[in-house]
Amino acid sequence: MDFTLTPAVVRVLQVFLADPDAPRYGMQLMNEARVSSGTLYPALARLERAGWITGENEDIDPAEAGRPARRYYTMTRDGARAAHRELTELSERSRPPARTPGWLPGAGAEGA
Repeated sequence: MDFTLTPAVVRVLQVFLADPDAPRYGMQLMNEARVSSGTLYPALARLERAGWITGENEDIDPAEAGRPARRYYTMTRDGARAAHRELTELSERSRPPARTPGWLPGAGAEGA
């Protein structure tokens, strides 16, 4: 992996993993992942370079459609596996120990 799993990248990956075969475009990803365009597009570029997603420009006539063509991104099978693995490992690293004195009832400053 040649990028960092920032909270924004984690949210983008979660959107893709909800349905890895579904193509998504920028505004849709910004809304679903709750990230700004300044955060989203660099993340998409890194994910695309890593082979986790592919991007394809929509084949429309912008004048006829009344809007610019979109770029659709789809998660690759390898990307889905890698994202799932990385997010699982991140979850394991982030999980507090099951039996830490600070997490036990009554253990704290008031119980000292």
